[in-house]
Amino acid sequence: MTDTQWPRYEVFKQDRPGKPHESVGTVHAVDAEMALQNGRDLFVRRPKCHSLWVVRADVIFSKTAQELAQDDDWLDETRTGSLQTYLVFQKQTERRGMTFTTHVGEVEATTPVDAMGRALETFSSEEIFVWWVLPQTAVTCSEEADIPSMFIPPTEKKYRLPNQYRTVFTLQKIKRDSKD
Repeated sequence: MTDTQWPRYEVFKQDRPGKPHESVGTVHAVDAEMALQNGRDLFVRRPKCHSLWVVRADVIFSKTAQELAQDDDWLDETRTGSLQTYLVFQKQTERRGMTFTTHVGEVEATTPVDAMGRALETFSSEEIFVWWVLPQTAVTCSEEADIPSMFIPPTEKKYRLPNQYRTVFTLQKIKRDSKD
């Protein structure tokens, strides 16, 4: 059976300048530009947003704390190649419902395995649940010039709580009227 789904992209959102990018979920898209648009439509409806990043999910190298504690054979992989910048993300707590991982910095490495090893040395902490590394070149970013057209219109939409729509009241009235 052929897979008919478009590639999956991880979406990272930055609320305002100076704040880290945080993963907010995934979208399926034919390419990175469409993933940016889908990410904007899905994750930037009402909250503030300054920047979006998208990256194909299959280029993210990840390890959980459990995997790191159980097996370190993955560190023996050959680490040859040219140096490039890898972005490092961590999930530091299980309590944050919206975000999965937070960008904590960069490392220079030759492979994803090398990047993970350097990330563990550079950003190590006792309470990390998940580690992600990904090549910076794999990230597609929204442009500074795109901010007005991509992120400002959703902030102008009025947010309404579900009880403001009076749906239940209207349905009860319809039901009462239909019984008469």
